[in-house]
This record gives sequence, C-alpha cells and structure tokens, in this order.
Amino acid sequence: MKNKIVLSLIALMLLSSTTTFAQRRGRMQRRVLPQKELALQLYSIREVIGDADKYAKNHVDVFKRLKAMGYTGVEAANYGDGKFYGVSPEQYRKDVEVAGLKPISSHTTRALSDKELKNHDFTEALKWWDEAIKAHKAAGMKYIVTPWASVPKTLKDAQTLCDYHNAIGKKCKAAGLLYGYHSHSHEFVKVEGKDWYEYFVSHTNPEYVFFQMDVYWAMMAQQSPTEWFRKHPGRFKMLHIKDKYVLGESGMVGFDGIFKYADKAGLQDFVVEMEGTEGGMNIMEGVRLCARYIQKAPFVKRTYTKQ
Repeated sequence: MKNKIVLSLIALMLLSSTTTFAQRRGRMQRRVLPQKELALQLYSIREVIGDADKYAKNHVDVFKRLKAMGYTGVEAANYGDGKFYGVSPEQYRKDVEVAGLKPISSHTTRALSDKELKNHDFTEALKWWDEAIKAHKAAGMKYIVTPWASVPKTLKDAQTLCDYHNAIGKKCKAAGLLYGYHSHSHEFVKVEGKDWYEYFVSHTNPEYVFFQMDVYWAMMAQQSPTEWFRKHPGRFKMLHIKDKYVLGESGMVGFDGIFKYADKAGLQDFVVEMEGTEGGMNIMEGVRLCARYIQKAPFVKRTYTKQ
C-alpha cells in the first residue's frame, strides 16, 4: 500500500514537473519576436564605434550584440580616404558579415566648392566619386547616401546641385549601386520663392537619385512623410526611422501611417537611427529597444526588398 502511495506521488511530481517545463517553454516561445529586416545607422552608436580607434577596440562585440538584438544590417557613417572606420572596404565587409549582418549602405559625400558650384564644374568631384564608388562596391554596399548638403542660395545653384546629384547617381547606377540623398529639416525652405525640397525631388532623375527621408526631421519641419510619398511615388527607396529618443515613445511620429504607405513610397530598406538617449540610458540599450519596437509592430513587414 505504501509503495503504491509513493509511486503515485512520484508520478504526480513528474507530471507537475513536465507541465511546468512545457508552460515555461511555451512562454519562452511566445516571447520570441518575429525576425524582420532592419538596419542600424552606426552614427547612433558613435560613442562606442564612431572612429577608427573605437572601431578597432569594440566592433567585434558591438556587431555581435546588434545581431542578437535582431538587426540584420548596418549603415556606415565613417568613410574617408578609401576606408571605413580606418579599415579597408574588404575588411569592413568581412567584419560585418562575420557577425551575420549586411553592410547595406553608407553615408558619405563630397560637397562642391563655391568655385565648382559657380562654374558648374564637377570634374574633380566626380574623380573623387569614382574612387568612393569602388570602395563601396568592395565593401558590399547596395546604397551610397549623401547625408547632408547646404541649401542653395539661388535657383541657378539649385539646378547645378541637381545636375551634380544626377551625375553621381548615373555613375553609381553604372557600377550597380543605388544613390540617394538623406534629408533633415533644413531642406524644407524656399529658394527664390520655390520650395527647395520639391525642386530637388522634381529636378533629379528617378533613374539616378532616390531620397532617404528622415521621418523624424520631416515631422520637425512640420511635413507629412505620407504626403510626400503620395506626391512623389517610388522616390523614397530608403527611410530613416527615428523618434525623439526610443522609437514609439514620444507619440510624435505616426509610424503606422508611414509604413502603411511603404509601397507608395517605393520603400526597399529602412534604417533605424538614434541621435541619443534620455535619462542616462546606455545607447546600446536604446538601440535594443528600437529593434524590439520594430519587431513587435504589426504594421512593419518582415521585408520590403523586392524579390
């Protein structure tokens, strides 16, 4: 009798243990977030990987952590003299890919001097771009993006800048790369009575130039990203997805509406960027929370890359 009772108790304990394990496993499976294609602009974490010295010291750990957070790609922000973060294009590509990430794009540019702008002369500038394009190809990039340009003072200068970007984009296309311009908020001003950003988009060739709208800075300029998507469909192959700090916390940016119009925009890839954090939060924790927001957002698709 006693043996039967003991055996019954053991059986109950085993059943309870199995049930508890199954419940825990179920909860763990429910916590696994969906995998989505999302890249990080490395400018976000410049305090840990922003220059050659920091890159050499921290990149292995940083790239592993980004992969674990759910990021699938990175956008560089430190190109110069044919190198990325002080290493060759080939080495940079290897560093990124070893961690399971993709080096999808880079923010880099060569601005025209006042003399070049006045004379409509791109000769030397385009020689610089020839070398930059070779480096970006070797680094495995899909895109090159100009991150900034001053607002032209006249419509003549405005047209020169558009011609310059068209010339860059034509070279990139010939090399199998896509070329774009990253907007902030200062582009939404008038030049001799004309809206500069509208002029810029309208006077660049869609075959050669796309626009990487930073949705946060567009909002800061009191612009509606979705209105621009409707006005110029297909021109926004990339977006910078940004909030005041961590994505979704400010309530200022309507990310659901932005992603709703992704097809109209022509979106193929988007990049998360943070200018900084608040309350003493570590920047790596900030970018982790941003990835989590994207992964949990039901309105963000797994991929926007056209197959």
